[in-house]
Amino acid sequence: MSTTPDSRQRAAWAGMIGPLLFGTVFTIEGWLRLGYDPRGMYVSELSLGPRGWIQIVNFVLFGLLLLVFARGMGAEFRNGTASRAGPILLTIVALGYLLSGPFVMDPADTPRAEMSWHGILHGIFGAVVFSLMPVSCFVFWRRFREVPNWRSLQWWTLTVGIVVAAASILQSVATKTLPTPNVFTPWVGLMQRSAIMPFLAWVFTVALHLSRQWRQRAATA
Repeated sequence: MSTTPDSRQRAAWAGMIGPLLFGTVFTIEGWLRLGYDPRGMYVSELSLGPRGWIQIVNFVLFGLLLLVFARGMGAEFRNGTASRAGPILLTIVALGYLLSGPFVMDPADTPRAEMSWHGILHGIFGAVVFSLMPVSCFVFWRRFREVPNWRSLQWWTLTVGIVVAAASILQSVATKTLPTPNVFTPWVGLMQRSAIMPFLAWVFTVALHLSRQWRQRAATA
């Protein structure tokens, strides 16, 4: 994958701006939305209603920026352990976020038999995203261990992978018995955010490190 220094910096900036924008928008929109409880409601539920377009655009923008960042990571890690797998996983996660925008979820209390086609697709994209976010962290953890300039992020990456995996499993348990709630169901929004927010922080940190690496190389070239 051939990229210019400018395009590499753009990829790093995309990896920093995307998480900040995505997390800030859905957090503020959740605070402002009347009747919305972030502890017990999904981020995707902000896509419903007259102001739903805000979260729809938020999904699409984040997906596009994450795609640019994934390309930059592919340029950084061209050879060696997990070099191909990591950027590919990030690309799939990015597409999942992007497509979660236009394919809006149904209201959370919609019976499975009455779900719309776009609601079903939204659920599939969500399952892919929450399954592959921790996997991508574990793959990059393996990669970072092999590269001296990236070893400083190996334990942060492993920790985020474990936290995201645990939160995603709890979120899955919370929804397994719906429409009959269980003890985890009132906290499903908090569990989802406990998976999303660490992943966003990880992407930002990796993108910042990526930017520094390329600036150092440009200064010594």
